[in-house]
Amino acid sequence: MATGYSRTPKLLKGALVQFSAPMIVPIPNIIIFQYNPELVSRTLAAYDPQSTTGQTEDWKKAAVATSVRAQPFDPVETFTLSLQLDASDALEVPEFHPVAVLAGVADRLAALELLMYPSEDAAASLLASVSISLGSGGASADAAASVGGKKEDIPAAKSPVVLFVWGPGRIVPVRITSFSVEEQLNNPMLYPLRAKVNLGLQVVNPTAFGTNPDTTEKIVIACYKFTRTQKKVLALANLANSVESILGMLPF
Repeated sequence: MATGYSRTPKLLKGALVQFSAPMIVPIPNIIIFQYNPELVSRTLAAYDPQSTTGQTEDWKKAAVATSVRAQPFDPVETFTLSLQLDASDALEVPEFHPVAVLAGVADRLAALELLMYPSEDAAASLLASVSISLGSGGASADAAASVGGKKEDIPAAKSPVVLFVWGPGRIVPVRITSFSVEEQLNNPMLYPLRAKVNLGLQVVNPTAFGTNPDTTEKIVIACYKFTRTQKKVLALANLANSVESILGMLPF
């Protein structure tokens, strides 16, 4: 007799979640993995007081530490993974997937690529538009960046705020540090129908958001702390294994 449900467990899918420019309610752009990568590599780099090569500015400021036990910050954590993109399933029902018919997996590739570009600030974009409409000269650009006769500095571009979601136990803010893609099986318009994307991710420490984070940054900081708390809970759970191992070493 049928029970009405399958015994096959529901598989959670990983994702990258990009938040828009700071708003009252940040709007996320969710890039769900079509297929979970079979392998996710992870590394932790401890603070080295004798070397600041490749370290963040905060780490460089702490380079005065001389103790080999100095650990003023969380270790730098990195991930490497490969994503498979395939338009075959969508092309089986083209009437429901017009984008796949036209561009294959190019839309998903573009969404991943843009995670490496600086975030677009609405005010800066508006100023740039005004500058273009006034002309291409330097005076026009200065006029576009002035408000009420006072020249305003356009904010420095920053990398997007991205969350790497790998199940409920790992939700951390990351920066895309590397991106490479192998495009395969192009359609007549030379858009790829299949692709393999290799990504490098570096976890962003909460200190990188400064002392006055905006709404979006507060969300990702909370995710970072939540994930770290889970690590502590799991480490405590491992004490049961330690006790069992100690008892197994006893001669009686």
